[in-house]
Amino acid sequence: MADSKTALIIGASRGLGLGLVNRLYEDGWKVTATVRNPQEPGALADVPGVRIEQLEMNDPAQLDTLAKRLTGQLFDLVFINAGVMGPLPQDVESVTHQEIGDLFMTNVVAPIRVARRLVEHVREQTGVLAFMSSILGSVAVPDGGEICLYKASKAALNSMINSFVAAQPRHDLCVLAMHPGWVKTDMGGENAEIDVLTSTRGMLEQIKAQSGTAGLRFINYKGEPLVW
Repeated sequence: MADSKTALIIGASRGLGLGLVNRLYEDGWKVTATVRNPQEPGALADVPGVRIEQLEMNDPAQLDTLAKRLTGQLFDLVFINAGVMGPLPQDVESVTHQEIGDLFMTNVVAPIRVARRLVEHVREQTGVLAFMSSILGSVAVPDGGEICLYKASKAALNSMINSFVAAQPRHDLCVLAMHPGWVKTDMGGENAEIDVLTSTRGMLEQIKAQSGTAGLRFINYKGEPLVW
């Protein structure tokens, strides 16, 4: 295992984050994963060898602490997965300032704060920095109007990722905004099209395929390019 690839998954206590940890473990990677409460990691604790770190993504002090704990470490993959659906129903007339602020802080601002602190930990030339986006973040896609605020947050995330990459001095960096598919998770619901295994297996395949190719791409778990 001395030559195993290394991954850092932000937000791994359940759903797609936990699924990614499982796929990486099965593929022989050494994994570090974050949860809000390390004392209650859920099913993540059942994955052998995973290093569990604490992170509330909206807390800048915890972001700084995590970055310090990772000093000197390099990862072949840093995947920023954490996100929320936001208030339901998503009625622009009734949503509160607090609800919309929490949604955009978690889905838009915090992921970029994480990326700014951790980009130096992405291995040069071959490392991948990935964000969990959504096809609903494409302004060309009319679907999902019933969750318009979530859609807007993912479109904003995509825009912020673009700005982040444009400001990067590293020209070797591979950055992926990934659509996992419509997945059977707490967020996706039981009527979703695919399961966590299918989605995370596909995303890992694409991460490995994109490694070493610099630039920013918006793709789905099958590797198909998406319209911004």
